[in-house]
Amino acid sequence: MLNFIYWPISAIMWFWREALSMVMDPHAGVTWLLSIVLLTWTIKALLVWPTVKQIRSGQKTAKLAPQMKAIRERYKNDQAKMAEETQKLYKTAGVNPLAGCIPMLVQIPVFIGLFHVLRSFNRTGDGFGGLGLTNEENRSIGNYMFSPEDVQSFLDARVFGVPLSASISMPAEQYEAFQPVDFGRFDIILVAVPMVLLVATLTHLTARYSLGRQQARQAAGKTNAPAGDNAEMMEMQQQMMGKMMLWVMPAITIFTGFIWTIGLLVYMSSNVLWSYVQTRLVYRMIDREEAAEEAEKEELRRANAPVVGARKVEKKSKKERTEDNLAREQAARDAAQARQQAQNARAQSGKKKKKKG
Repeated sequence: MLNFIYWPISAIMWFWREALSMVMDPHAGVTWLLSIVLLTWTIKALLVWPTVKQIRSGQKTAKLAPQMKAIRERYKNDQAKMAEETQKLYKTAGVNPLAGCIPMLVQIPVFIGLFHVLRSFNRTGDGFGGLGLTNEENRSIGNYMFSPEDVQSFLDARVFGVPLSASISMPAEQYEAFQPVDFGRFDIILVAVPMVLLVATLTHLTARYSLGRQQARQAAGKTNAPAGDNAEMMEMQQQMMGKMMLWVMPAITIFTGFIWTIGLLVYMSSNVLWSYVQTRLVYRMIDREEAAEEAEKEELRRANAPVVGARKVEKKSKKERTEDNLAREQAARDAAQARQQAQNARAQSGKKKKKKG
């Protein structure tokens, strides 16, 4: 049903395993482990640019808060017009709100695909993920891009003494697929639990860094806090989302860790490690760009500001200056003539008064 996801995921993992086999033992557990890591980082590398666009789009959207508030207040009784004006504002500002969903949406099928591919290396038993195959049947059937020989190699590979397809909740009947069975559930726990805790911790730290930066930007006035009639509700929603990222998501990872295979935990660990480093580097880059942009604007304001005591530069042409001088001279003559006429009128008035006396 989802072969369009399973085949590409297995193909990327197969490619990296073949590439690593040129310099490493193709049957070693570390070779298979690194192929999963490189699969993860291949996907993450392809998502770097969309992620950067997502962050920049989010910052632009935050700066549009005053205009958005004005649109909501102006068209509060006309939802269609409000939506139309909002889309116009987004288009003018070059913002696409849906772009922020792309990195997350892409990772969902990758997670599902890798989960299925790793689980499909062991199809023995009738429990979760099992197809009821015998050990011999399982080893003689390929797994998407992987040949039967690759399946046998994967099943026999060990990482810290346990198979990559093993999970804490794996039924005991499926242990027989991994020959020799030289491990137990406790061995799986010793490997899986530290990886689950690593994933939960890095998820928490990444969320803490992002939320801390967001709060610092609001305090510095670089982004606007929720405003308007629904400001309180929006503030509560932001706090709720923040708590979910800080605590709920790590808690879900811990409480569901018993169902994830070691290979999938390798994927999750390498994924959150990349995200943690990328978040810091990308935000640092964007902050530098923003600081350089602000410095450029400030320099431009200083260059255009009038200097106190400086001589004003005349930008008019010679003809315009001549016309202005003639106009001023004419105005001066008209004013002198008016004063002379006023004096003459007063003089005449004084003579008339003397004659009457």
